[in-house]
Amino acid sequence: MPIIKLNAIDSTNSYLKELHSKNIVEDLTVVMTKHQMNGRGQMGSNWESQKGKNLTCSVLKRFSNLQVSDSFYISMVTSLAIVRTLKSFNIPKLRVKWPNDILSENQKICGILIENVIKNNKIEASIIGVGININQTKFKNLPQASSLKNIKGQLFDVEEILDRLLKHLRYYFEVFNKGNHTIIKDKYENRLFRINKPSSFKAKNGDIFPGYIKGVDPAGNLLILTEDEHVKAFELKEIQLLY
Repeated sequence: MPIIKLNAIDSTNSYLKELHSKNIVEDLTVVMTKHQMNGRGQMGSNWESQKGKNLTCSVLKRFSNLQVSDSFYISMVTSLAIVRTLKSFNIPKLRVKWPNDILSENQKICGILIENVIKNNKIEASIIGVGININQTKFKNLPQASSLKNIKGQLFDVEEILDRLLKHLRYYFEVFNKGNHTIIKDKYENRLFRINKPSSFKAKNGDIFPGYIKGVDPAGNLLILTEDEHVKAFELKEIQLLY
């Protein structure tokens, strides 16, 4: 895997997307930086990270015949690779908060931003952005955020974590490419935060309602058992899972 290391960049996703558009990078090329000045998260949010203390990187994954309808498998593969990586460092109680925030117990330690390049109604490539809080200890106005150092009380080697992440990412994409989609989905659902537990959700109109997370459908919609005893599918923009 080619790894491009930068001291500072606005966004590793944007940088890698530009390289891909010029067709000068190969599959599984990685861009990492010590300081990401304009990192982006889900739904247009900003990703704040102190210089040199965390892993901020993006990985290019090319596809030959991936349907747009299967795009959420990229998120599931990435989530599983991160969980397996962090588990190898003995980070406890790892869960995936739908769609792809990685938690230790109920504290967010990693975010993922996936941007797909679509051509002829198929996914040509994905830019997989990963931000893992590693050695940063303070998070202003982010009460649910934490880091590996806060959890374990020790410093971690950022590049060692990247090495393991890339190994596990490659492994899970191999599983996916062999057609083992059910295995990927089952493992992802087994890691879902608050699955089969009474939870509260906020609808886009502001209403709060109770329900039970039952899993995801192949498109990545969250399946919730509601009070009327029906399982309903919700898109990311439709609801928010409350802690």
